[in-house]
Amino acid sequence: MTFDTERCSERNLFMKASDFSIVVLGAGAWGTAFAIHLARDEQNRRVVLWARDQEQAKAIRETRINARYLPENWLPDSITITASLEEALTGVSLIIAAPPVAALPELMGHCQLILATENTVPFFWLSKGFLFDKQQIMLPHQLLSKRWSAPVGLISGPSFAQEVAAGLPTALVVAATAFSCAEQVAADVRCATLRVYPNDDIIGVETGGAVKNVLAIAAGICDGLSLGHNARATLMTRGLAEMARLTEALGGKVTTLMGLAGLGDLILTCTGDLSRNRRVGMLLAEGMNLDDILTRLGHVAEGVAAARAITILAERFAIELPVSAAVADILEQKITPREAVERLLNRAPVAE
Repeated sequence: MTFDTERCSERNLFMKASDFSIVVLGAGAWGTAFAIHLARDEQNRRVVLWARDQEQAKAIRETRINARYLPENWLPDSITITASLEEALTGVSLIIAAPPVAALPELMGHCQLILATENTVPFFWLSKGFLFDKQQIMLPHQLLSKRWSAPVGLISGPSFAQEVAAGLPTALVVAATAFSCAEQVAADVRCATLRVYPNDDIIGVETGGAVKNVLAIAAGICDGLSLGHNARATLMTRGLAEMARLTEALGGKVTTLMGLAGLGDLILTCTGDLSRNRRVGMLLAEGMNLDDILTRLGHVAEGVAAARAITILAERFAIELPVSAAVADILEQKITPREAVERLLNRAPVAE
């Protein structure tokens, strides 16, 4: 696959700001929040929010509120809301997809059918996790870049949807298959309250975003069992080491994890009360069944699917990821949360 990477950097030079259109695909909490952020910025551009469900799109359009996923935030009138993917992609300059990570390939396929040979539009996503393709576990860009002729990439980092929607200060990172495109997209979505930094290590950024969700489940279990702040700090530190081992095995840079996509996101998701994955862990510690937890949550907790993927990758690369393995075994009801704690505490000590 070949692509003129300079085109992404230069695309704004040949269009008026009012011709620039950013489409957010997915009207969950994060997709809605990001659309609100984009519309709040004073740049003169078109912002479109696509909802898969027609009734949801109609309700949001009429009330300017996403009652199911982000009920406390009003959507500016400047956001176009539609359930028509064809309408959403008309004249699109940048696609930002916000479905659960497992839905990314199908969503990209629908976009391809509509854009046909015109898919020179960069395709980015807000999703975090791994993809399963023909029994292979892949980072999203490894699969999606093969199916899209323009650069693909992701926007990641420590970010709760509610706070971004409210305009509270946030910092994110952008990584792509072409660094010039990461730089341009970072500029496209940056504003006074949202700092955005380009990063040239898409493997590290994706791996950090996926692993931190599993570690957040572990942190929730730790808090749910009232093991204390010392235990949680230890868990996060050892979890960061696991994140580094897997990133290095996949070909990413360990230094990436010292930034927003690694440590930053890990701190937020393991300690913030708005974290879905941490909530999953806390309810597991209370003895609740996983299916009941996910029903109560009402949102996708990406760490649930990522846990088993990480342990499979650990086996493939012959690396030890004991915290992630414990979470996977708890989710699969092989051990209880307290048994997992005992297993971790009884591991043979080695030099740090």
